[in-house]
Amino acid sequence: MTMDAAHYTADETLPNARRLQIRAFRSDDRAEFLSAVDRIGPSSLYRRFFTAKRRFTEREQEFFLNIDFDKHVALVALIEEAGRKAIIGSGRYVVVPPTKAEIAFAVIDQHQGQGIGPILMLHLSGIARAAGLHELIAEVLPENRPMLKVFERSGLRMTTNRQSGITHVALDLK
Repeated sequence: MTMDAAHYTADETLPNARRLQIRAFRSDDRAEFLSAVDRIGPSSLYRRFFTAKRRFTEREQEFFLNIDFDKHVALVALIEEAGRKAIIGSGRYVVVPPTKAEIAFAVIDQHQGQGIGPILMLHLSGIARAAGLHELIAEVLPENRPMLKVFERSGLRMTTNRQSGITHVALDLK
């Protein structure tokens, strides 16, 4: 099965009945994406990047904003806020040849705990499987229980290994 990840779009309904759009990151999302990052709290950013972070360097912006949809796939989660769709989360994977990809997510604090992470996980794992990948991997801080629960509840066979204060997660796509 082939899937055009660069034009991917899907609509979901959150448990609170709000509509959520999941779609491929687009180049015109740049300003909105950076605005969403500004809305993520310091502890959430620490859990995502393992360091205190408030801004992306130019090099990091280049990485996060220039997606090729072959080796690097990124989806955004949008919800209607103040009469317009706003990015409230994102998920991405980066291929680690030959058949693995490292996966990561971020959801702005006010929308955490609403099922957005699991929805992004579902869509990204489907795209990864269609791309022929066999495994998704992630590094998670052990105290980041919400992210570990997203992986545990993904329906994928999961193995973990803890080293140097980091939980290494592997999810089988086969």
